[in-house]
Amino acid sequence: QVQLVESGGGLVQAGGSLRLSCGVSGRTRSSYAMGWFRPAPGKEREFVAAINWSSGSTRYADSVKGRFTISRDNAKNTLYLQMNSLKPEDTAVYYCAAKWVGWGVLPTREYDYWGQGTQVTVSS
Repeated sequence: QVQLVESGGGLVQAGGSLRLSCGVSGRTRSSYAMGWFRPAPGKEREFVAAINWSSGSTRYADSVKGRFTISRDNAKNTLYLQMNSLKPEDTAVYYCAAKWVGWGVLPTREYDYWGQGTQVTVSS
């Protein structure tokens, strides 16, 4: 089992920044991907960003490209999402997730493990 715990959410004005963190513990493997998701109209959860833990390659949704940056700290077993130039439409509960995959693979769906979520609210 893998445990994921998010933190770092909060209230920020439009144009501001927040950094989300996701601590990873439990029985991890050498190769996996981690992603950030948020609810969206008509979808259970919308893909935001992903990183392959072993290769470091990244992938972003068009709606956040150029504003959000996903990264990881291997030593701390922590995933991050740096969110800049935030907009009111970024308001959501953000979830981190993990999925066992091969080197360099960056899935946008069907993740295996999920955190409990952290609320991000952007005021206009």
